[in-house]
Amino acid sequence: MSMRRISVAVAGARGRMGSQMVKSIIANPAMELVAGFDPAGIGTQLAPGLEISSPTEMDEVLKEVKPLVFVDFTNADAAVENVKVAARNRVKLVIGTTGFSDAQFDELEAAIKDTVPAIISPNFSIGVNIFWRLVGEAAKLLQPYHYHAEVIEMHHAHKKDAPSGTAKKTAEIIARYMGMGTGEEHFVYGRQGMTGERTDREIGIHAVRAGDIVGDHTVLFAGIGERLELTHRANSREAFAQGALKAIEWISTKEECGLYTMEDMMRELVWKSKN
Repeated sequence: MSMRRISVAVAGARGRMGSQMVKSIIANPAMELVAGFDPAGIGTQLAPGLEISSPTEMDEVLKEVKPLVFVDFTNADAAVENVKVAARNRVKLVIGTTGFSDAQFDELEAAIKDTVPAIISPNFSIGVNIFWRLVGEAAKLLQPYHYHAEVIEMHHAHKKDAPSGTAKKTAEIIARYMGMGTGEEHFVYGRQGMTGERTDREIGIHAVRAGDIVGDHTVLFAGIGERLELTHRANSREAFAQGALKAIEWISTKEECGLYTMEDMMRELVWKSKN
């Protein structure tokens, strides 16, 4: 007997990452694309017999096709409303949208809590999630020696938010493992003018926007007479899509409602098997 495929709906189906997810889901024999939403290209065919729907029709469409998982790669304003609709319809969530304000994230959490399982991450790349673990380990080991930490990220010219969600999470990891607590008060976004001497409890975050760069993230730990650099480079959005497919598979098996992270998934699927 053949295994039942995971039914998936995608918001932002015409966007850079959303369109990549559409292709990757269609190509995955374990999944079935049952709906796609985007204010651009309404009525455009995504697959045989499947057209892009307007986000205004989302509630109606989700009630009709009943997907198991809803994927959102849109923008912060749209994602908050999309998540509310999907959660009301008890559809499990994979959220890759970034740029949420604290208030918007609180809205997301309120919609998800006690309603559906949801995995949210600023970056679904498996490599980036291993990069974050390595960054944390390096920060912890270097903390007693007063190394300075800087985060440099590069993205294409069309990216709207800066710094990237990946860069901010990277800085949060460094702050945590270097004993700075939540760390945000230590973040310095670029530098200009007479800034004075750098302190040990300062993490610089720098954003580059140029050309068609998919996504580069570098952490620089600098001490006296040496520096250590850790870099992840994404050569195509397929790296993010493949991780998101794993997240779709993983969250589809979860029954306990609430927010999950890629770290939760990696701990269960990777770290546990390697430790």
